[in-house]
This record gives sequence, structure tokens and C-alpha cells, in this order.
Amino acid sequence: MTTRSAVVAGASGLVGSQVVTLLSGKVVRLGRSDYESLDAHLEGATEVYACLGTTMKKAGSEEAFRAVDYGLTLAVAKAARAAGATRFALVSSVGASPNASNFYYRVKGETERDVEALGFERLVIVRPSFLLGARSESRPGETAGILATRALSFALVGGWRKYRAIDAKVVAAAMVAAMSAPDAPAKRVLEHDDIVTASAS
Repeated sequence: MTTRSAVVAGASGLVGSQVVTLLSGKVVRLGRSDYESLDAHLEGATEVYACLGTTMKKAGSEEAFRAVDYGLTLAVAKAARAAGATRFALVSSVGASPNASNFYYRVKGETERDVEALGFERLVIVRPSFLLGARSESRPGETAGILATRALSFALVGGWRKYRAIDAKVVAAAMVAAMSAPDAPAKRVLEHDDIVTASAS
């Protein structure tokens, strides 16, 4: 358990809710109604966890998807930096790259790039594949992907291991641990095996 002044954006989500349970002390949970007054909610925060994300189906369009996964995440990051927060953790995705041909991966990569440009003293980026855990909403497409990766997990070896499904609790634990790890680099990117290792530290 840790004691810090932390803000969790996306606190009701699969990873965000797990981050909240791992943090003690003053934890500010950002919900949908809080994003119009970010400055007030981020005042005094030393570290921020951005666990925001939606799906193309739920968003309804590429523009709406980008508004959440890129726009809202970057708005939180900028407000955090302006408020003096020095540490920032971001839930991204395996395959994220600003040069990706796939729209989803490209948005995730652009988000990583622009958050990094803000100059946090410590930036933790986790890139999980499919997330395991009890969701409050049904995601049939994602469920099918999880079942497929579970069935083929034995074949996901070497460079393919990063595509294995992973429990949201493990991702959250890795984020919290990496944010407080001593002598860690300014930027740390964690994919599947790194997430598992960090979560146990």
C-alpha cells in the first residue's frame, strides 16, 4: 500500500477501479462529470493515473473515439502538468504507434507521444492486450478476442507473448509499483511480461 496524493482518471473503469483499491491516502477519483473542471480536481496532486478509454462501437465514430482516448487523456495530462504533478501513468495498448496504419493503434501511439512531450519527471506507459476482469458493460467483440487469445495462449511465445490477455488487477498493480520504483528511468514502457514482473514488485 502507498500513501500519496493521487488522481485516477477513469476510476470507474476496469483498470482504474483496481488502481484506486491499491492506493491509500488522498485519492481523487475523476468521473465523467469532473472533466470540465480538471484544474480544481488536480490541485495538489503529485501523481496521476490515466485509465481512460472507450471502444469504436461505444463511441460511434472515429472522431468520438479520438475525443476520449486522445483528447480527454491529453487534457488530463496537461492539467496535471500545470498543477505541478510530476508523475503520470497511462494505460495504452499493445501495438501503439503514431505511425500505425490501424486507427486504434495510431491514436494510442499519438497519445503516448504527446503525453511524453509534456515532460513529466516520471512517465509510466502500460501496453496490455485484452484485459481480463468483470466489466459493467458488455463488449462482445472484445470477449471474442479474449477467448481466442486464451485458447491460443500456448502459441503466443517470443515476440507474440505481448498479445496474451492479462488481468486488469495485474495491470493496475504494475502501474502503482512502477510509479514508486526507486531509480526508475524517466520513461518506462511496460508490455505483457514487464507488466507481470512489475506487478509482483
